[in-house]
Amino acid sequence: MNVKIHKTVILPVILYGYEIWLLTPREERRLRVFENRVLRRIFGHKGLTGEWIKQHNEKLNDLYFLPNIIQVIKSRRMR
Repeated sequence: MNVKIHKTVILPVILYGYEIWLLTPREERRLRVFENRVLRRIFGHKGLTGEWIKQHNEKLNDLYFLPNIIQVIKSRRMR
């Protein structure tokens, strides 16, 4: 459910005006950091115990099977 919220609310807000952005490596890194923080909040809790576990980037990429935000921006610019 939280992934649906991420796709329908958070992603469009982040991508607003992406056509005119100058996407430097620094900005790419900042966008990935923000996206990973959001995904850690979505996938970070552990079941009924309520304990939070640290999710590493590789694990987040496995859990979130959609393309990352940088890939989305670059593919939309190619259209």
